[in-house]
Amino acid sequence: MSASGDKMNDFKLIVTKNFQIWIIFVIALLFPRETKSQFANGADIGWLSQMESAGYVFKNSSGVQENCLAILKEKGINALRFRVWVNPTGGWCGKKDVVTMAHRADTMGFKVMLDFHLSDTWADPSHQSKPAAWAKDTFPQLLQHVYDHVFEMLDTLKSIGVIPAWIQIGNETTDGTLWEDGRASTHMNNFAAIINSGYNAAKAVDSTIQVIVHLDNGHKNAMYRTMFDGLKSNGAHWDIIGMSVYPRWANLTWQVDDSLALINMKDMINRYNTKVMVVEAGYYYYDPTTAYAYLIDLIRKTKSVGGLGVFYWEPECYSWQGYTMGAWDPSTKKPTAAMDAFLDTVVVSVKNETAVPAEYKLNVFPNPFNPSTTIEYALPVSSRTSIMIYDVCGREVVRLIDGFQNAGNHHVIWSADHVPSGVYFCRMESIKFIETKKIILLK
Repeated sequence: MSASGDKMNDFKLIVTKNFQIWIIFVIALLFPRETKSQFANGADIGWLSQMESAGYVFKNSSGVQENCLAILKEKGINALRFRVWVNPTGGWCGKKDVVTMAHRADTMGFKVMLDFHLSDTWADPSHQSKPAAWAKDTFPQLLQHVYDHVFEMLDTLKSIGVIPAWIQIGNETTDGTLWEDGRASTHMNNFAAIINSGYNAAKAVDSTIQVIVHLDNGHKNAMYRTMFDGLKSNGAHWDIIGMSVYPRWANLTWQVDDSLALINMKDMINRYNTKVMVVEAGYYYYDPTTAYAYLIDLIRKTKSVGGLGVFYWEPECYSWQGYTMGAWDPSTKKPTAAMDAFLDTVVVSVKNETAVPAEYKLNVFPNPFNPSTTIEYALPVSSRTSIMIYDVCGREVVRLIDGFQNAGNHHVIWSADHVPSGVYFCRMESIKFIETKKIILLK
């Protein structure tokens, strides 16, 4: 072949490769890769199917009756948690109920977490009863039952296209599980073996499933060290350390509880080279302003150390079995302001679309107020935004927000303990928008 022929072939090769690159570029533009939020804005809704069966209805923030999952999605929730009981009375939280709810959640785009209580009923630091069907097991039989229980549930879900992102082996296993065989304070080696049995079952179904070991009292660093030192020395395997962070049960202010949980998270990450997640959090439904402040602080602290998510337990509950730490108003059947904490930290829905309001808004409630009020604002575009408080003489009292803000719905709380009663003005400035609201502090 001549030199000119070689050059022509080289030219054709270059053109062909460039054309292929151009085609790939065009396809990338037309069909962008889906991006998913890394942080789990989570809600445990284990009661929901039972509540729906009892006739409970749910309304969105506009007062329109709607599917509870759709409302949670509107509030920025992108992951749902379900408890799994072995043979529960009535079937609630049993295999059929959980498979149905997990499939429903997956169909709507939520990530799924399963919390295997390894019991027929509630398991927590004070109750870790064996399922009735396992009560007379030898310890090797018990391990096999744990493996089979976890494997069968996950395999059933996988067969219908649902692969949970996370599972827990036990719930708040502060002293182990499946007492007395798996009580950690007396049989740490057995507890480690139970964890490994569930871990191995999960990985046998799908290696991407992350396994969580969950303790209560996220503020108690010494307790976590004792537990995870023991599990590590006994060869236990886990992917994530899960925490409960409840100021109510800790008998601490939320500020102290969140701060101690942050210290504990940092230590768990550094000490065990592991990931962390708050798998349970909650506050009183009748104090939504405080609940909002607590939640947004906890979410931000968890994110600051690379934590994987925060799950609220159970936000949809209202007037249900005496539970007082939901995030739904029983009189209006609407979500409280507490749920907006998830919108304020990540304005991404489970459909991976930005939750963008149609127009700018500025609202202040309550008004009049004492000693704090919530300032709600909506941004249809991302922009530099400021929220400032002025007194009647036009002097700036405090600058609450001053910086770039993502498009979406936001809240900020003004605690006015340090200023006297009187008339003040809340002023919002953003691109192409300025608005001022008169607010009254009554002490």
